[in-house]
Amino acid sequence: MIVIVGAGQAAAQLVLSLRQGGYKKPIRMMGDEVYAPYQRPPLSKKFLTERPPADTLYFRPGKFWAEQGVTADYGVPVESIDRASKRVNFRSGQAKYDILFLSTGTRARPLSVPGANLPGVYSLRKIDDVRALRAPMDAAKHIVIVGGGYIGLEVAAVARGEGREVTVLEAEERVMKRVTSPVISTFMQDFHNSRGVDIRLGAQLAAIEGQGKVEQVRLADGGLLAADLVLLAVGAKPNDDLAAAAGLTCEDGVLVDEHGCTAAPDIYAAGDCTRFPSRRYGRKLRLECVQNAIDQAKAVAGTILGKPQIYDPVPWFWSDQYELKLQMAGLSEGYDDAQTVGDVAATRFSVEYRKNGKLIAVDAVNDGRAYMSGRKRIAEETSVSHAQ
Repeated sequence: MIVIVGAGQAAAQLVLSLRQGGYKKPIRMMGDEVYAPYQRPPLSKKFLTERPPADTLYFRPGKFWAEQGVTADYGVPVESIDRASKRVNFRSGQAKYDILFLSTGTRARPLSVPGANLPGVYSLRKIDDVRALRAPMDAAKHIVIVGGGYIGLEVAAVARGEGREVTVLEAEERVMKRVTSPVISTFMQDFHNSRGVDIRLGAQLAAIEGQGKVEQVRLADGGLLAADLVLLAVGAKPNDDLAAAAGLTCEDGVLVDEHGCTAAPDIYAAGDCTRFPSRRYGRKLRLECVQNAIDQAKAVAGTILGKPQIYDPVPWFWSDQYELKLQMAGLSEGYDDAQTVGDVAATRFSVEYRKNGKLIAVDAVNDGRAYMSGRKRIAEETSVSHAQ
């Protein structure tokens, strides 16, 4: 019996890859949400805007998993792992496993400021987060978003498109600093400004204030901003608590090897909750993206099926904001040369990042060809053989 803890992208892919590979044994999938495996990227974009039913996000119809011989338990959080007896424990019982697969994902990183628990303060990581946010957002005139990363800027684009006043508070000196270069940051800042978003850089939130609900935010410099709604979008924290409590090695994520195996030979993990070694980039990585969840789960399935392959990907990401499609391949951290290709003014260009003469990343704005070409060239130029 394979027991899967978590019912997201990596869990769905593991099931698909195992069944396609001829695996016939029982599989049990346990998720703490009440939904079948679903896509998360649209939550801050199309799903927030169009408000469709939850099942429009499902990877497969709900009945599909039963047809694949999967026992699916939704809304059943696993509380602990007993490695000695090889079982997982949950409120109403336990499940024995031969192989355990952890795909527990991430949760919104909390922000420890006064007023963070006031009604009117939200985060966005799950379907239920969007449902909780949507009605108050409809009624809001002044929205303050704390964090200028992917989710913060995507929600800013949605809210501004609906005619709401939006202020983005970013503690760093530029938006998206963790994932891109000053060229892309400046372009995105300018584009949002042109659409009427007020982006405050180097802004430190001191408190969220109001009588019984959010009414304003106070900045560290003493400034006050009116707010009917506050969205906290300051990053994600890996759900590695379960693994750590079971004695598995965790380093801001469940530590796995190149095949997705943890410190325990019968326990695997994949997706946003993991940190794995990359020879391509010379360090351990924790990636929060669809690509990682899919491809790492495929690697784990290959190992279980007796066909192991080393997982060392060229990561890719994307973000839709207004009419902009930002596509990113590779990791630009540590680059020593950046070259802009194309026409920034025409909103169709790319930035290529190199280190020691090798292409390590490409960011493309409305330029799918540059993105696809970049992915291929990065794979070729950063390839590291197993022997090396």
